[in-house]
Amino acid sequence: MTVIMQSSISLDGFSAGPRISRDRPLGEGGERLHTWMPDEPELTAALSAESGATIIGRRMYDVGVDLWKDVPFPGRCFVLTHEVRADRRMRSGSFTFVGDGPRSALDQARAAAGDRPVVVLGGAEVCRQFLRAGLIDEIRLQLVPVLFGAGTRLFDGLEPRQVELRPLDTVTSRNGDVVHLRYRVLRETS
Repeated sequence: MTVIMQSSISLDGFSAGPRISRDRPLGEGGERLHTWMPDEPELTAALSAESGATIIGRRMYDVGVDLWKDVPFPGRCFVLTHEVRADRRMRSGSFTFVGDGPRSALDQARAAAGDRPVVVLGGAEVCRQFLRAGLIDEIRLQLVPVLFGAGTRLFDGLEPRQVELRPLDTVTSRNGDVVHLRYRVLRETS
């Protein structure tokens, strides 16, 4: 089963703008990373239809859950956290809190997903944890033509050559607002 990391990023590598808060869950100006979505609903619908379970971090959950009003992700949603809580059931699904690391979250998400892919949406720290642990098979990035200059960088703190990639696909949106990039994560062979 494939584990897909999905994120929108600015040209300078930020997945969120500066000063994230409940009022600004993507930081100042961060909503610009997702302005392409209403123009390309078929892409988000395709990912939702393909996915069996989703993994996010506690910060993403904390700043988003009241805004979302429901589970906005495909399949069951697992929240990677240090503060385990009881499952939160909502109209279209539930959030399950996992406190014993990325591998445990992935094992639970795989069990829930069946033979469908698991999607790791982040935020950035969760994506980095999964990359460091070698748990990602494919990276899908939406490269948005904006420069933030500050905020949360998606790939900060990864060691040089820690993640090797092979391009799979590049598609520019109809209106040119985003470039969709797909990469296979290469595994070291000994």
